[in-house]
Amino acid sequence: MTHPLAGVVVLGTLVVVGALAATTASTHTPAGSTLLELGPATGMLFKSITHQGVEYKYVVHVPRDYDAAKKWPTIVFLHGAGECGTDGSKQVVQGLGAAVLMKPADWPFIVLLPQKPDVKKQWEDYDAPVMAMLDSAKQEYSVDASRIYLTGLSQGGHGTWTLAGNHPDVWAAIAPICGYVNFKRDGGVDRDAAAAIADKVKGLPIWTFHGEADDAVKPEQTRAVVDELTKLKADVKSSFYPGVNHNSWDKAYREEKLGAWFLSHTKK
Repeated sequence: MTHPLAGVVVLGTLVVVGALAATTASTHTPAGSTLLELGPATGMLFKSITHQGVEYKYVVHVPRDYDAAKKWPTIVFLHGAGECGTDGSKQVVQGLGAAVLMKPADWPFIVLLPQKPDVKKQWEDYDAPVMAMLDSAKQEYSVDASRIYLTGLSQGGHGTWTLAGNHPDVWAAIAPICGYVNFKRDGGVDRDAAAAIADKVKGLPIWTFHGEADDAVKPEQTRAVVDELTKLKADVKSSFYPGVNHNSWDKAYREEKLGAWFLSHTKK
């Protein structure tokens, strides 16, 4: 049988944001000193994979108290248009990455933060590399396969809908933020597309977020899918913020108890 990571090459790791590099005992410890042997690297870790001959950069956040002896819940975060590129780091500063750094106690998760190279393409165009990153994390870390969650903002909110629909058996719960069904400048919604998305994700616990004053992605984009999910009697709830424009993610990630809500769901 071909290994699920065949064709995927995991490259070296650069450790940042206070991450600890693993070390081994030295045979030249000065007399009277104490050698502290550190564990696996933690913090925000720069990584990359090569998938079908193309390099993709991403970041993994490993909690400071990470212990491979226990299974860890894991979140995949999909960023928005402003963080697209190939630098491998911008996706950390907006959205979930910033919330994790500001209040890590609220986010006791391994967090994967892929970077989408091309702003003109959608996250579904990078479905295979994202899932390869998740497979790599499962190999490298003690990931609890029954507690893997998906969230994202704007383009990543759309990506949350689509990747959740492509792999409904992977996720324990999802949280799309100011996402869209189809992007139209006039804010119009393809109702058939909304119904198709709802049908694919109807078995998942879902918490959606959107600003009522969003003029970049109209809140009707989220409402259309929620309406279809409600018809299907799905487990869905929504938070619509009056007076909030496109940035509804700071409220979702920093003010809501989203991390605790994720942990309340385990994949059936």
